[in-house]
Amino acid sequence: MTRLIIGAMVRAIGAYPSGWRVSGAHRDPRGDAAVLRRAAEVAEAARLDYLFFGDWLATGHDLEFRDPYLVARIDPISAITYLAGITSRIGLIATANTSYADPYSLARATASIDLLSGGRAGLNLVTGAEPRAAGNHGQDFHAANEHRYDRVVEFEHVLRRLWDSFEDDAIVADAATGVFLDPGKLHATDFHGAHLSVTGPLNVARPVQGHLPIVHAGTSPRSRLFAAQSADLALVAVNGLEHAVAIREELRSLAFESGRDDRTLKVIAPVLPIVGETRGHAQSIADELSELVQIAEDWPDGPPAAFPAKRSLAQLTALVGVDVSELSPDRAVTPSLVAGFSAAGQELVDIVAERTGRSPSGERPPTLRHLVVAASVNASMVVGTAVEIAEEFEAWGDAGAVDGFNVLSAVQPAQFEAFALGVVPELQRRGVLPTEYEGETLREHLGLGRPDNVHVTRDDVSFRTVTGRDGVGLRTVERSPRHP
Repeated sequence: MTRLIIGAMVRAIGAYPSGWRVSGAHRDPRGDAAVLRRAAEVAEAARLDYLFFGDWLATGHDLEFRDPYLVARIDPISAITYLAGITSRIGLIATANTSYADPYSLARATASIDLLSGGRAGLNLVTGAEPRAAGNHGQDFHAANEHRYDRVVEFEHVLRRLWDSFEDDAIVADAATGVFLDPGKLHATDFHGAHLSVTGPLNVARPVQGHLPIVHAGTSPRSRLFAAQSADLALVAVNGLEHAVAIREELRSLAFESGRDDRTLKVIAPVLPIVGETRGHAQSIADELSELVQIAEDWPDGPPAAFPAKRSLAQLTALVGVDVSELSPDRAVTPSLVAGFSAAGQELVDIVAERTGRSPSGERPPTLRHLVVAASVNASMVVGTAVEIAEEFEAWGDAGAVDGFNVLSAVQPAQFEAFALGVVPELQRRGVLPTEYEGETLREHLGLGRPDNVHVTRDDVSFRTVTGRDGVGLRTVERSPRHP
């Protein structure tokens, strides 16, 4: 059996576009504090490894339809600071966008949270640039986007040097001699790169974990290379078991080629489980979520200007190869209609059947709306009972596809608690998740050691970008044979 890392990606009003519309769901961001508190209490009692908070630095009407949870949300650094005071063991990971963040301020805030939480903080570094976010930060979008990976490489290097400004024993605090600080153990950053210039040192003691675990998500070759070289957790969306095995192998190979012990890179897949008391019950929940998603044809005179273009019968027509653009969204998908579908259309029908239990030849056939939603709502869903979902998780771990999962909940609090109170005990029964925390810090939860101070070890090489697979920061160092 494989010990899995299980964290929860917290979205207070639910991770599915229509989750907030389900009866009993939390839907008012002004009440997020109570939801976050309850989620943290439930997750820690279940012994999840961490809570993960993403971010988006702008808002707009389009998000209401695409990702409602982004319209208004708590700042992630604020969220983990709040939860650090009401939890004692669970890890807390916040997101920061390096295109707009200041490395000194971020190093100071995160080192502080790690000290205040007893070593439970983590940091997800993202690089994406978005026109509205750029405008909110007084930047030109195109310039920010063009250099975002060059900047994140420098950013990560600077963060580690800032966190290591103080050696662990730099504060002497000898009342008898009057010596408070050993000045030889306080180190300047002195970094001057193409995108960042930071002198340092940081005015916060070294974090409990030495370095906070760094997370990175992305699908581009450059993103994967950065994750392989610099991240502790790589978040990778995958479209099936075989794809996941290949991606994990690629990332670990890149990590090895960069001079790392490739076992220190943990590959985590996002997943949205729909948990029911029976499989049929779980499918009915997924079915309701699909039926509550609005598509373009729900507006007789056309959808709002900000509505997602892909969520329409016109787009479905292009995908399935049959003109359904003039039909009702709630028109049943019958065997005669499916007979003319392309291979992609046939695959959509199979996905809907797996998720909702609806099939063209059944008593309750799917509707065109179900197909539009399956094609346009990007979610890696697993639908079933707690036992079935635990079996799926265990199978992925044993196949070497992932080191763990970032679990999203379609509906808060119902689906979050169904996972924590149902699936997690089953994972623990199978021995793939411990029944008690085995360490005190987030690094320990993740199976990671505490790094040495970069200012005093032989690994403190000067920053330089050397040609790698795509020209980003590959260091040439001695390495041991690759681990399986």
